[in-house]
Amino acid sequence: MLQRLLALSPRGLYLAGALIVAVLFGAALYLQYVLREEPCPLCMLQRVIFVVIGVLFLIAAVHDAGRIGRRIYSSLIALFALGGIATASRHIWLQNLPKDQVPACGPGLDYMLQNFPLAEVWQELMHGSGECAEKGWTFLTLGIPEWSLIWYVLLGVWAIYIAMKKPPAGGSL
Repeated sequence: MLQRLLALSPRGLYLAGALIVAVLFGAALYLQYVLREEPCPLCMLQRVIFVVIGVLFLIAAVHDAGRIGRRIYSSLIALFALGGIATASRHIWLQNLPKDQVPACGPGLDYMLQNFPLAEVWQELMHGSGECAEKGWTFLTLGIPEWSLIWYVLLGVWAIYIAMKKPPAGGSL
């Protein structure tokens, strides 16, 4: 199956990336609204990064750009994936701090967005808070930030693969 997937055109590969992100976002919504796992500020930031990556994959699939365009789209996706890796890594670090070193819980994201300057909101998001240190849902012993980290790496590698893929013989892509 992987061999068939890798044999797709760049357009199909970008579409597959967009579909993967859509499934991941659907899983996040399921965790929030069905399993009642409330996202912390770092979770929300990771969601935004996933959405941006998904939108870039979708635009790249629709645009069906040539080799240079693919490299630009893939570079943007890989850069956002690196941002996601940094965010998820910070989240994992917070979750593994000793209890006495966990930062205090701050105001909610909605409150911060309404009452603080955007630069301060960004700084607070990246710093994390006590609610980001709480471990919730797990699968195969890995929590949400660990799974996010894995998916950011995979999506970044996927984008780089698409950029480096050689065009089919006799084709324009």
